[in-house]
Amino acid sequence: MGAGGAATPGGREGGMRLVGYNNFVRQNPLSDKFAVHKFHHIEFWCGDATNTYKRFQHGLGMPLVAKSDQSTGNQLYASYVLRSNDLVFAFSAPYSRRCASLSENTPMQQYDINQAYEFINCHGMAVRAVGLLVDDAKVAYEVSVANGGRGVLPPAEITDPTTGATQTVSEVSLYGDVVLRELHPRFHEFAEFVAEDVGTVDSGLNSMVLASNNEAVLLPVNEPTFGTPRKSQIQTYLEQNEGPGLQHLALATGDIFETLRAMRARSEAGGFEFMPSPSDKYYRDLPKKIGDVLTAEQFKDVEALGILADKDDQGVLLQIFTKPLGDRPTVFIEIIQRVGCMREVVEPATGTVLGTEQAAGCGGFGKGNFSELFKSIEDYERTLNV
Repeated sequence: MGAGGAATPGGREGGMRLVGYNNFVRQNPLSDKFAVHKFHHIEFWCGDATNTYKRFQHGLGMPLVAKSDQSTGNQLYASYVLRSNDLVFAFSAPYSRRCASLSENTPMQQYDINQAYEFINCHGMAVRAVGLLVDDAKVAYEVSVANGGRGVLPPAEITDPTTGATQTVSEVSLYGDVVLRELHPRFHEFAEFVAEDVGTVDSGLNSMVLASNNEAVLLPVNEPTFGTPRKSQIQTYLEQNEGPGLQHLALATGDIFETLRAMRARSEAGGFEFMPSPSDKYYRDLPKKIGDVLTAEQFKDVEALGILADKDDQGVLLQIFTKPLGDRPTVFIEIIQRVGCMREVVEPATGTVLGTEQAAGCGGFGKGNFSELFKSIEDYERTLNV
């Protein structure tokens, strides 16, 4: 799994001023206050978990691996889990308040059905929780709160009523009504974009990408800019979501061409639709920008599938963006593949080379891609009159 991107109102803490893509220098001060490993899961809250998970299951080809609902004795809410390699999606929806009840077969005993209804009424189908794997959820919570984080769920033990397996979870506020599970939300800065980097003549945005020490967890934070002829697409998100929230999810694949062929084949039959492709000129100029990293056949596939491609000193980033996942023009998915940045994996104790892996964040976030995405969303929103 890749990064999750937030949309928030303007106004950075302490009057912090972004310097933009050309002036930004990436540094890694290793500032995590406790060990952060990787993304663990994403949980959507929705009004109908059954149909929502099946739509994602079909559109993304992800199998159902776990469930908790009335058939398992959970009379409070229904929850279904899809998994593909490291990518885990959960979809949860409350039962009727008139007959819902808490029992020992409800895994998340802290689930607040009234809060769930309020969340759905406010945001529609949206991401409620970003789960991250840490060494100790209790320590993560305590350190987060001690450093200014707002606690939502103190460390609690949840039990799988079927297997008896237990896990400790904690939650702190991330942005808006979205919570960060098991991890405190301060990471070092990874990249920056301002309106001059990714805006159009009509609108713009500011963006900061935060990262964990190992750069396996990347969290972009976007805010709208003002004083332009057209309101920013970030402002549209904030209005339609009724506040800050998680705007997009980046899902990594090892073969974006195969993934896109499969996803596009399902677009018209309950899958996901994609943003319009860039112009012919974009693809004519692409070989000059990318070089020989891709073969001639791959360049043809990039254009045929509507994929964006960008290169920096770290490597190449291939990506494409879906249209919004539901009725509201809010959350969407990004499919990415990073090319390059391979490094040796060494056993610290012996110095033995265990193999190779791709460095996290390879290819950066693609200024050129970001700009093209911004234009395509702006064009799409014109068709919605928002």
